[in-house]
Amino acid sequence: MLDGISLDQLRTFVAAVDEGSFSAAARKMYRAQSVISDLIKGLEGQMGVLLFDRSGRYPKLTPAGVVLLADARGIIAGIDFMKARARGMSSGLEAELSVVVDVFFPLEAITSAAKAFREQFPGTPLRLFVEALGGGYQQILNGNASVGILGPLPSVPASLTAERLTDVQLVMVASPEHPLAQLTGTVPKSELSKHVQLVLTDRSELSAGQEFGVISPSTWRLGDLFAKHAFLLDGLGWGSMPSRVVQRDIREGRLVKLLIEDVPTGGLNLPMFGVYSTSSPPGPASRWLIERLKNLCPGKHFTI
Repeated sequence: MLDGISLDQLRTFVAAVDEGSFSAAARKMYRAQSVISDLIKGLEGQMGVLLFDRSGRYPKLTPAGVVLLADARGIIAGIDFMKARARGMSSGLEAELSVVVDVFFPLEAITSAAKAFREQFPGTPLRLFVEALGGGYQQILNGNASVGILGPLPSVPASLTAERLTDVQLVMVASPEHPLAQLTGTVPKSELSKHVQLVLTDRSELSAGQEFGVISPSTWRLGDLFAKHAFLLDGLGWGSMPSRVVQRDIREGRLVKLLIEDVPTGGLNLPMFGVYSTSSPPGPASRWLIERLKNLCPGKHFTI
């Protein structure tokens, strides 16, 4: 009986879960609610398990339904990936390459890759977005960008695929006039918590309610890395920055590198990924860019 399960049944199952009810799934799929109910009943009959508890006002997943939902999503994603790959093979080069880049990723790596891209694909326009945190992932989810060069999120959306590229080194810094810069030796985390930490804020909802890299209970949140840089230079707080962005400031005394308790002397390593929708894998131009950036960043850390 399991051999008779259809992709239509699995898509209907997932739609009912995602939309919250059979009626909402029917509207989403432009079908009658009775058709949705029949498809799910047929799926339950073929698998021999109940996927939904229908005793309440709205159907609720059973424990078996929770487990099988992940399998259904995996099967659908695999089929979508195969179909999208076949479309890519038949259609050839992308009409335009739209890329979203994490603000932490070294811009000189992107400009170097862009110069080579212009030689390799002279007829393909390049569209570039720069975003922080979940804003980059949101551009891909919204379809505004086909590929992202992005840092990590606490939870990456299941519909996206991420390929590891390299690490970007982050260092903790403060102005020489800041109280933390007056301390000698390693700075305890308890001391950090007494001062304002400058933090990049996520303009998307993908990390809502989740914090990462925040130590101090007192924070000022900025939506732009360059604004954060300016605030650091003016002594308005302490915070992390990409090493390559502030190395000249440190060398010329405008910023001081802070040695933090439990943080390696060289700083923290922020992994970077090539990210794209699983159902729309990279075409020739996108794949070229991902591989080019991997080659520009040999080993574990970014070099150029």
